[in-house]
Amino acid sequence: MTILTTERLRFEPFDERHLDGLQAMNRDPEVQRYLLGRPETPEETLASIGRVKARWATLGYSWWALIEHDGSERDSGELVGAGCIQHLGHDPANPHEIGWRLRRDRWGMGLASEAARELVRHGFEGLRVPLLCAIRHPDNVGSARVMDKLGMRYAGLQNWGGEDVAVHQLDRADWTRSRHSR
Repeated sequence: MTILTTERLRFEPFDERHLDGLQAMNRDPEVQRYLLGRPETPEETLASIGRVKARWATLGYSWWALIEHDGSERDSGELVGAGCIQHLGHDPANPHEIGWRLRRDRWGMGLASEAARELVRHGFEGLRVPLLCAIRHPDNVGSARVMDKLGMRYAGLQNWGGEDVAVHQLDRADWTRSRHSR
């Protein structure tokens, strides 16, 4: 299983040792506002870990726990978020999707953008996918800003998971061109 790192984050594939940190984040109604629309129960969090572990075993990618680190003695080692590469609708016939969420006390620090950039890099360089999508509740302007920073283009409203969501896309060719033009 793939562990990724950025300047401030270590990406660890979900497992049971992340339960307490994930549940602390997922039970926050503000974190879940645009996701479930309500806090997640401990049983739901544990069940999601099981589903994610199965996807890791089958596909070799899924959700990572985002662990705060900076390589110093101040390194908290705390779970501060989650990020994923998965298929839209959990169907391998659909395009790959990236997603993220953070604990509320880590909002506004640039961690979502840092995590999302690494998910894009890994999707295009590590997994060699041709296209990455990200979906968001139409009112979630914070996620829209992160998607804009990634260079994703708005593709319209689509129905995923029984609800209309804003879909943003980035293809590998555009991403590669943008990296070489800097």
